[in-house]
Amino acid sequence: MLGVTNPWTYLLGTAAIVLLPGPNSLYVLSVAARRGVRDGYRGAAGVWLGDAVLMVLSAGGVASLLHTYPWLFLLVKYAGAGYLAYLGIRLVVDTVRRLRAPASAPQPEPPADRPFRRALVISMLNPKAILFFVSFFIQFVDPGYAHPAVSFLLLGIVAEVLSAIYLSVLIFAGRYLAEQFRSRRKLAAGLSTSVGGLFLAFSIKLATASIS
Repeated sequence: MLGVTNPWTYLLGTAAIVLLPGPNSLYVLSVAARRGVRDGYRGAAGVWLGDAVLMVLSAGGVASLLHTYPWLFLLVKYAGAGYLAYLGIRLVVDTVRRLRAPASAPQPEPPADRPFRRALVISMLNPKAILFFVSFFIQFVDPGYAHPAVSFLLLGIVAEVLSAIYLSVLIFAGRYLAEQFRSRRKLAAGLSTSVGGLFLAFSIKLATASIS
């Protein structure tokens, strides 16, 4: 079908991969919980753009480049792990500062973190996303098809639609959590600290990712 082989396998596999917890989805959820639906969608837009860039790179043959020059993958891998670690530490530190403030004092607004830009960087430096698009994604394009750009476009649309549905669910779930935790200071702080810890865990996991 338009140069796409095993479309149902691709659909099911992509849905499973999208549903797996990862730094992209966790960041969008945390932004929506802390700042609301609008900023949640700004973060989601950064993820979608980052994924689109990775799709274009995979269509351009970046997989062979990464295999030929493994140091490029190592560079991206450690940069991504370091960035996730920074986000995790920052979230934990900001949460501790707010928790130590007197309960009667007005709570300082979390520092603006430009969700679109941060989500874009997380997506572009996420080795797991890179491995998906340069390894799994390209397997479903028929090399004998005369118009491979059409095949990549179709695969990309499917991936982006699934991502849009999933991230929309997370964004509105984040808004619900924000409403529930608004008057529960310690519980909200515990959630923020847990999210920061998950970012640190993701950074360690991504630092050990392999392209093989």
